[in-house]
Amino acid sequence: MIVPHTTDTTAPARTVRKAVVPAAGLGTRFLPATKATPKEMLPVVDKPAIQYVVEEAAAAGLDDVLMVTGRHKRAIEDHFDNAFELEQALAAKGDAVRLDAVRDPARLAAIHHIRQGEPLGLGHAVLCARRHIGDQPFAVLLGDDLIDPRETLLSTMLDVRERYAGSVVALMEVPREQIHLYGCAAVEPAEEEGVVRVTGLVEKPAPDTAPSAYAVIGRYVLDPAVFDVLDRTAPGRGGEIQLTDALQTLAADGTVHGVVFDGLRYDTGDKADYLRTVVRLACARPDLGPEFTDWLKGFVATLESGEEAGRGRGLAA
Repeated sequence: MIVPHTTDTTAPARTVRKAVVPAAGLGTRFLPATKATPKEMLPVVDKPAIQYVVEEAAAAGLDDVLMVTGRHKRAIEDHFDNAFELEQALAAKGDAVRLDAVRDPARLAAIHHIRQGEPLGLGHAVLCARRHIGDQPFAVLLGDDLIDPRETLLSTMLDVRERYAGSVVALMEVPREQIHLYGCAAVEPAEEEGVVRVTGLVEKPAPDTAPSAYAVIGRYVLDPAVFDVLDRTAPGRGGEIQLTDALQTLAADGTVHGVVFDGLRYDTGDKADYLRTVVRLACARPDLGPEFTDWLKGFVATLESGEEAGRGRGLAA
């Protein structure tokens, strides 16, 4: 069951307070749109994809967020900053709704930024956060991997970290023929339903050699011990420092658990999934959903009947 996306102020305080959002990728799958615009800033309805990620962290009680960005990612920094001139103009017009929408990103959490100087992989991006994180456990949320706002995956992972310590990864069962697109986990049962002990990990294995159909998706809660491991992890697949390789070392010590997730997740770095994300989240919006859903049903009906959708009537018809 999907529960409302709310911050539970009555929940006990957790030891994890900081989140890292790697967002330094080049976004080559979305060229030419990402030639000058960060892929994480592509709009999903009326908010950039990365804002959903930060909202997820904030809703789970993480009030300190470090963005690991790169060159040409200044738009991300600007989005989570105050925009004085725009705010002043909206305030003068009395447009409280849009004024709140503009101010919201900067109010979600304490937002920090650091640049990953070289594209050396996810493991290296996480290592860039070491000075900011220190010796505390922390969450990692990938900037183009969206979990539906109505899901509570991250909160569940933080709870598992509180019970078992160590590191926690999010796992999703995928068709075997797709496992080569992900890190893959070997698992064994743990003490509770929906939680497994991770005994090994491998980055993007061939389907016939994969240890399971459990893919690692873009949510992690990591013990600070991962930094020492990353520091001595040699470049792996693609010549990059792989976070999966470091987690494999930790898993050998029995300190990695997985939360099995079967809810709604979107890869906004993939064109088809990006479009599905926009449609799903637009349909779920109370201000847009009813009208948009009615239009969508009519549009699908024209496709099924073989008519040319919208011909001579405009898209609003």
